[in-house]
Amino acid sequence: MKAVTVEQWKGLFREVGLSESEMQKWHQLFEARYPDGHQSFLEWLGLDAGQIKAARGK
Repeated sequence: MKAVTVEQWKGLFREVGLSESEMQKWHQLFEARYPDGHQSFLEWLGLDAGQIKAARGK
């Protein structure tokens, strides 16, 4: 069972004041700096292999 959904995670970002473009920048930096951690995080969120591939831009 996953702890947090993608929408809940994005909701937290919105609550702290991040715009869509700032969330996108965070996502790009996460992938660029910590690709293995990003993979693990996406798995923790419960995304399937196709969703992970799309999220990582691969």
